[in-house]
Amino acid sequence: MASETTDPRPLSPHLQVWRWHATMLTSILHRATGIGMYIGTAALTVWLVMLATGTNGAVGFLFEGAMAWVTRIGLILLTFAVTFHWLNGLRFLFWDAGKGFDPKGSSQRSIIILGAAIVVTLGFWAFLLTGGAA
Repeated sequence: MASETTDPRPLSPHLQVWRWHATMLTSILHRATGIGMYIGTAALTVWLVMLATGTNGAVGFLFEGAMAWVTRIGLILLTFAVTFHWLNGLRFLFWDAGKGFDPKGSSQRSIIILGAAIVVTLGFWAFLLTGGAA
């Protein structure tokens, strides 16, 4: 069995070695929003099943008092996760076509995608919370 100290292959650098940049942030955030969408979709499914089965006490609990804000924040975060994941997925489609690999442009597009996801989420929820088009 070969000793690990005689292995000539270099070790891969970890996060402490790299300087943080926007593309790294959006890559990690893309994974996090994917996980968040699984959790959020499961929670949304449970809520819809409770509505369909007429579990009024449990549904009322989710939308009354302090829990209403927790539920609302969860839905806002789910909206952000879906929006960001979709926009960043479009960037991955361009990358699959071999476009947009320049470091400076990629970093700028990362910032634009993050900002656009925030603006779309805030706009959507401002529309909903102010009564929509009424």
